[in-house]
Amino acid sequence: QVSVLYFARSAELAGLRCETLSVPREITSLKLWEEIVKAHPRLAVIQDQVVLAVRQEYVLLGDQLLVLQPGDEVAIIPPISGG
Repeated sequence: QVSVLYFARSAELAGLRCETLSVPREITSLKLWEEIVKAHPRLAVIQDQVVLAVRQEYVLLGDQLLVLQPGDEVAIIPPISGG
């Protein structure tokens, strides 16, 4: 189980700021995102712009293998606008 934190637009789309999800211990970053989208299908609209932060380190969606520990924090960082 990991703690998933939602920020800004991802919190709006998911309808909450944090939750605990059960995911496989070894999972790619893309599969992890897919598990989160299964729980909150509305998040799919930001997939091309989102970045994950696992244990406070940025992770791009892709084949990168993550080895998660119980209680790890996964933050959903949506696109940031501004200039």
